[in-house]
Amino acid sequence: MAMAEAETSRSPSKRTKPSRKDGQHQPLLPGLPDHIAQVCLSLVHPSVLFSVCNSWRRLIYSSSFPPFLSLYALFSSSSSTSASASSSSNSIHFYNFDPISSNWHPLPSTPPDPPLRLFRSHPSFISRSLPIQSVSESGNLILLAATTHNFFPALSRPLVFDPAARDWAFGPPLTTPRRWCAVGALSGVVYVASGIGSHFSIDVARSVEKWDLSKWKKYQVNSNGWEKVSGLRDGRFSRDAIDAVGWRGMLCMVNVKGDTAKEGAVYDVEKDTWQDMPEGMIAGWRGPVAAMDEDVMYVVDEAKGALRRYDPNKDVWEYVFESERLRGADQIAAGGGRVCVVCGGGIFVVDVSAATPRLWAVETPPGLEAVAIHILPRMSHAD
Repeated sequence: MAMAEAETSRSPSKRTKPSRKDGQHQPLLPGLPDHIAQVCLSLVHPSVLFSVCNSWRRLIYSSSFPPFLSLYALFSSSSSTSASASSSSNSIHFYNFDPISSNWHPLPSTPPDPPLRLFRSHPSFISRSLPIQSVSESGNLILLAATTHNFFPALSRPLVFDPAARDWAFGPPLTTPRRWCAVGALSGVVYVASGIGSHFSIDVARSVEKWDLSKWKKYQVNSNGWEKVSGLRDGRFSRDAIDAVGWRGMLCMVNVKGDTAKEGAVYDVEKDTWQDMPEGMIAGWRGPVAAMDEDVMYVVDEAKGALRRYDPNKDVWEYVFESERLRGADQIAAGGGRVCVVCGGGIFVVDVSAATPRLWAVETPPGLEAVAIHILPRMSHAD
């Protein structure tokens, strides 16, 4: 399913709203029952349906209509408003970008108990931001790790947002809450590896846990908790907040971010074993990496702003696209034929499905800077 495109450098065109008599039901397609009409209309691109009439516009956001892909972002207050943000117990904001209407919508509030306290900045780290780690899996946004004001792990349980239900829920307690760890997901299972708990422990730094999200969603019970899997051979992956990229039955990760020398490891999910990362893969891992449909890996070289695709047969990263606007890339997400990049607090989208890849910017909400992005099904509108 391709993610609907919206170039936000242009304002959405104004559309005339058709009038209808109050209380009078308007069929989706005259002469057809609505359930048959829905099947027919599901074959039409949502952007076309949005522009025709109100009833079709409501349809594309209903729970009965196949959801199109959209952006979900974690934002922090921009530097111009950082003073007010630093005094807040929660300076992180969650938004969904609707590519059909080109509008940002805040997500529903997180559960009040326990209150969510995620800190992005701290006076002791003036030049560095504290990481907030999240993944997307099985159509859900999942918060896994962050830091409190006193440098303890902020999340004892994963916090899951379901776009279809428009609701947050806590998952099962982590065996060891942690921060500065590796997080990833593959085939409905969420993984947390290494990192630091309330203090450094070599046992935690080597440990790896998994949580079967698909079973938890099916049975809606926390008895399907975290399970230990084969650990890392040392604690070198606790130096940075890392993305473990799910790709072709494996989790691939490096021990540090940036364009610098690093170590790499690959976890075989089926065999429950770790192995060294192929030389070509680690050599080209020069920035944030994401996999599209767990099948094709992309990297943005943060020094050059070059987008590349990994070829496992040749063990090389092949050139796709390059732009100065992608230099300094912080995080990327891939889905629906698009690679979305967080760079300097802004969001850029590269259409890699086109014969000639092209890039556009997504305007962020005023006063906010992007921290992380994910590609997930759009939210259903409240009835």
